[in-house]
Amino acid sequence: MKREFTATVYIIRENKILLHPHKKHGKWLPPGGHIEANETPPMAARREVMEETGLEINFIYQEQLWISSELANSLERPYMCLLENIKQPTPHQHIDFIYLALVKENKPPLHPFKWFTFEEALRLTNIYPDTLDTIKHLEKVCAQLVSA
Repeated sequence: MKREFTATVYIIRENKILLHPHKKHGKWLPPGGHIEANETPPMAARREVMEETGLEINFIYQEQLWISSELANSLERPYMCLLENIKQPTPHQHIDFIYLALVKENKPPLHPFKWFTFEEALRLTNIYPDTLDTIKHLEKVCAQLVSA
């Protein structure tokens, strides 16, 4: 089966999450897309967010150790990675590097992106189960950050 690399970003602002109704899939999804040749996953994530939403982001770092030297440099670590089964137009899989980020500035995203409270997002019906599970998890993570 053919596999393609993708990058997705869950963007959080003031206990809200940014989603859009994906034209091809008919589901609510965060911004993201395919990683292009010679692009790192974090580069693709930033580019996809800018192209789709018009927003600049700061990743929420997940690093245990940051290396910066002549021979090796750390890349922003994804929050998680998924192997996703895509059925259309032809069956294939996405190896999805999924990041968490905050917006750099408080400006509205491009249409059709919309900010949802976690409560609103969890009530959406046209949403993939893994997206819903991620949003449920992020709601808990955000609640812990606020109470800390």
